[in-house]
Amino acid sequence: MKLEVCLEALSDDILIARLVDLLGRSRGVEAELVAHLAEVDARRLYRREACPSMHAYATERLHLSDAEAYLRITVARLSRRFPVVLDMLADGRHHLSGIARLAPHLRDEDGEALLARAALLSKREIEHLIAEIAPQADAPALIRKLPAAPRSTAQPLISGPCLTSAAGSDAVGDALHEAGRDAGGDVGGQGAVAPGGSAGDDAGCESTRRPLQGPAPVAPAPSGRPVLTPIAPLRYKVQFTAGAELHDKLVRAQALLRRHIPDGDLAAVVERAMTLLLRELERGKFAAAASPRKTAAEVDPTPRSRHIPDPIRREVWERDGGQCTFHDRNGRRCPARERLEFHHVAPFGRGGDHSAANVRLVCTIHNAYQAELDYGAAFMAAHRRRGREDGGRASEGGGREAGWLVGGAARRAGSGAARRGWLGTPRRSALGTPLWTTGVQACMAVGAPVDAQRSQRL
Repeated sequence: MKLEVCLEALSDDILIARLVDLLGRSRGVEAELVAHLAEVDARRLYRREACPSMHAYATERLHLSDAEAYLRITVARLSRRFPVVLDMLADGRHHLSGIARLAPHLRDEDGEALLARAALLSKREIEHLIAEIAPQADAPALIRKLPAAPRSTAQPLISGPCLTSAAGSDAVGDALHEAGRDAGGDVGGQGAVAPGGSAGDDAGCESTRRPLQGPAPVAPAPSGRPVLTPIAPLRYKVQFTAGAELHDKLVRAQALLRRHIPDGDLAAVVERAMTLLLRELERGKFAAAASPRKTAAEVDPTPRSRHIPDPIRREVWERDGGQCTFHDRNGRRCPARERLEFHHVAPFGRGGDHSAANVRLVCTIHNAYQAELDYGAAFMAAHRRRGREDGGRASEGGGREAGWLVGGAARRAGSGAARRGWLGTPRRSALGTPLWTTGVQACMAVGAPVDAQRSQRL
């Protein structure tokens, strides 16, 4: 493909502006595409194209993937009942995956209100909304041994209007997986797919059963991925496949906790284990302590090494809420809560101290970005290249390694040389003051605290 302009020659601001403009136009085109699919489906024009269904036409004639066909046909049929869907697609208030998840729960009397309520929500947030308006019963807590994997790929099993593959594949999109994963014989109480149809088939095709004519689009095949799904307000279904070692640990934990958990409930056992694990991780990551000996105010922030004193790490972590504190120029904060690092606003390599006011939490990506702003992209690239050549670990974060390298160089050359610009003129920090305005399958139902602990993992 030959572009009209050379993207490498565009400035950062112009490149972002062009991207936003293209995205807006693509949403309009997407809405028109869905509208056309709805009309073709209503007229059943796929028949004249030698296709037995709309799904076959979309995949064999329009060359859409199964995931693309499923999403667009589902939303197209829904748009016949709720035309506002097309406007929401065009202006970006909704996306195909979210609308497809909402489709089975939209009723004529309150469908538009629910669509408006779900506007601008992510797919995960829409799943929580669905759990609120259509709560499910708790999944039974159990452990079972999985059958051996088949040596050859099973043939698709046909049941009613819905075609479901017996062999899972990660190639299908998230929307397909979400709509059909319960058809794969999970331990949440639903039966396995079998010739002749089952409750699982109904679950996989429910969202596509619209009052329009024509067969439903192909239902997705389960992919076997771990599951963490809201099933009711503050209740979640957790499902994963474990090895024999983890199975044995769970059984041993159940036995040891019988006095405290007489029924051996898996969710209660796992919750206790997570509490202990988080306590250990938080102690290692930011020196969490039930009764700390010192506060940040009682510690000398003068750096004697790169190690940040424990009281300061605790204060910074609590102040920043365990979340990356990078803000863009519009004041939007990075949502990352994983791979967080302690970052010196005034770089450690240029004499920055360990005071709480000079230390912030940032994710690995923004730590690397800040290092490039502080020391220059060319310097950081050369540093990572040297690290790879030396056989060291040159992580993308780079800020920690860069701080050690530059800090050592600055101290060898003398602090005065660093102040005179021996390492270059510092650029304005992206974290500057103007931006600181503040083999075995296990399944169980758990409450919100366990899920909240999982989301706070380090």
